[in-house]
Amino acid sequence: LCPEGGCGHCSTCRRVLEEGHPDLVVIERTGASITVGEAREVIRLAARSPLEGDRKVLLLTDFHLVGPAAPALLKTIEEPPASAVFVITAEHVSADLVTIASRCVQVELSPLSEAAVAEILRAEGFDATTAAEVAAASGGRIDRARLLVDDPGFSERRQAWQSVPSRLDGQGATVMTLAAELLEGCEAALEPLKRRQAEEAARLAERATAAGAGARDGAKDLEERHRRQQRRIRTDELRAGLSALAEAYRDRLAAAGSAREADAALRAVAIIEAAGEALDRNPTESLLLQGLLVELGSLAGPG
Repeated sequence: LCPEGGCGHCSTCRRVLEEGHPDLVVIERTGASITVGEAREVIRLAARSPLEGDRKVLLLTDFHLVGPAAPALLKTIEEPPASAVFVITAEHVSADLVTIASRCVQVELSPLSEAAVAEILRAEGFDATTAAEVAAASGGRIDRARLLVDDPGFSERRQAWQSVPSRLDGQGATVMTLAAELLEGCEAALEPLKRRQAEEAARLAERATAAGAGARDGAKDLEERHRRQQRRIRTDELRAGLSALAEAYRDRLAAAGSAREADAALRAVAIIEAAGEALDRNPTESLLLQGLLVELGSLAGPG
């Protein structure tokens, strides 16, 4: 969309990066998978003419969860309108996506290494200790790392997840308490993002010269984008917590003094990985965590 080929600094780029450009359409699932109704909306939007330039970009996220909506989108993606460009993100190319993927230019995007994230943060002025700690919790994503450096509580939340194995005692009350604490931590992780969003909303309000329909539509679009961002961060925080929890059990595996202890640690890691995969299906977070903690608490192991 950038008239300069992607400068990152012009008005077009700034609006794209803020998901506020009229020729950028971001499509995110509202449930466990992309629905046929959402697919039809994509087709409708693709047929609309661009408002500012010569093309419209449709960003389809989590496309590995397209499910039964894939056939409805196939023809439009195979033969898009001349002014439509699709950008499709997926964690993997499943059997359902092979035909669509064959019509696309595929670009592999791997997570950054911890060393690379730490180096970027140091170059941005953060001390080496903070950079290393944040890089370890970033999941290889610089956007998450930049949020975490403004979040003084992230280290405490990571420690809370890693303390779970030693706190599980087989009691249901303990499971409920731990699940509530971990979810409360996930909510706290949103605070740096909410501060940035409040600043963005204030800037939009300042730019609005009248409370007309356009201003209201802009505010509504911003509110919807902010909800999407919060959902992403919350999911990221849950994944990071599960990763820290798995790390704690891997440490137990390394220190295991018997085959029984080693087997319990291995089973725990497998259970945690399954919970991470279940996040893709948009579960009720409290039930997911409670079920996970019940399973972990039932394992025979040290602690």
